[in-house]
Amino acid sequence: MGKLTVLALRIVLAMGLAGSVFVQAVMVPLLARDLNEDMGPDIARVRIPVLVIVLLGILTVQVTMVCVWRLLTMVRRGTVFSHAAFRYVDVVTGAIAAASLLAFGLGAVLAPGESVAPGVVLLVGGAGVLIAGVALVVVVLRILLAQAVARDAEAKHLQDELDEVI
Repeated sequence: MGKLTVLALRIVLAMGLAGSVFVQAVMVPLLARDLNEDMGPDIARVRIPVLVIVLLGILTVQVTMVCVWRLLTMVRRGTVFSHAAFRYVDVVTGAIAAASLLAFGLGAVLAPGESVAPGVVLLVGGAGVLIAGVALVVVVLRILLAQAVARDAEAKHLQDELDEVI
């Protein structure tokens, strides 16, 4: 991966982290206030669960961005094809899976009552399925990483044998 690509991705990650902190600090309290003002009993019923799900969803995005940052550091150092990378990939997979479950949970919270249209609940459920699909893509990428680590170890072993012969 080129230095420019790593730099560009780090800029995007830094902006994403800053934006997510802004959303946590400013936008979520505004959402809480909006959900509190003159809303019916259906909205009052879902206020706290929706806020908790939103905050946890933002946290899953932040965890993913930090792990990708760490993986980029490993790429820059040339150590990404090691067993240490699996820890970060596993955390990313877990965070994305948790985000999928949070989306399904949001749909379950919004489904009862008349305050939210059924189509919106269906869209939230569809988003949960798509997020789960992203988690599965990361699992496939983890398998590819495992193969690359095994090939790298095999290449080092063969190089060591060749060095002994020479």
